[in-house]
Amino acid sequence: MIITIEGPTGAGKSAIALELAQALQTEIISCDSRQIYRYLDIGTAKVDSSARELVKHHLLDIVDPDQSYNAGNFVKDATAIIEGLEARGKIPILCGGTGMYIKSLLEGLFEHPELDPALRKKLNLRLQNEGLTALYAELNSIDPVFALRIGSNDPQRTLRGLEIFQATGKSITQHWAEQHKSQTFDAFRILIAPPRAKLYQNIDARMAQMMERGLLSEIEKILHMGYTWQDPGLNSLGYKEFRAHFEDHQSVEECADLAAQHHRNYAKRQMTWYRKVTFDLTYEDSRISLSDILRVLEAR
Repeated sequence: MIITIEGPTGAGKSAIALELAQALQTEIISCDSRQIYRYLDIGTAKVDSSARELVKHHLLDIVDPDQSYNAGNFVKDATAIIEGLEARGKIPILCGGTGMYIKSLLEGLFEHPELDPALRKKLNLRLQNEGLTALYAELNSIDPVFALRIGSNDPQRTLRGLEIFQATGKSITQHWAEQHKSQTFDAFRILIAPPRAKLYQNIDARMAQMMERGLLSEIEKILHMGYTWQDPGLNSLGYKEFRAHFEDHQSVEECADLAAQHHRNYAKRQMTWYRKVTFDLTYEDSRISLSDILRVLEAR
């Protein structure tokens, strides 16, 4: 059995996962598509070194900011870690808000023919010439469900959606609907979903804390290392909003406000995703009882 702790950004998943992992004497596998990047610590809300000393966390800091990582990579890496933990008699805890990672792990990846690299190059050229807004509008007309889920500020997944459609003649949503689902792991799924007002309050407070902790200095350091705004890492939510400050001298406050707004928008899309998923336990407020979770687990 594996345990998943899922929910929107800012819901407080990491703290709950840490407490549960200590109680079960096990380890945590991150399911976050941005915490995989080295050097992106503050803006991705990674757990700090003290938490990592208490409980081992997997799939943090595994690729550089200029590298790509997808659901297929995650399934391969997470499966190996899960099997290793289970061989040692431990219950793996997966924690994160990247729903596609967990969906792919539990249901499998849809099959498609090998994609022609020239297609992605052509789409990248279109992105440069036409801009993200035009390509996102095209994706929305082809696959509105996928477009709604990723939002209008995600060039990497926008290109992916167009690439799959142009290569196969089917949208990503259609591929998922047609695939044969096979439950690879027995998963006990927990959703942390605070009321929207509380969630947005958490997101705004966390953004302020990130700024106090030195998010701007972190971005400056990454840029000085030679990484660019076009790289997947710095093109992430919570980082890309500050490009206008570094290049156009927009105020830090305006950039931080925009980043908080984008996080709130992302949280709203995540909750739309989770409404279509069945969970074993759902917590809608902060009164989460570890003893309740352990009692339900023991009864399984």
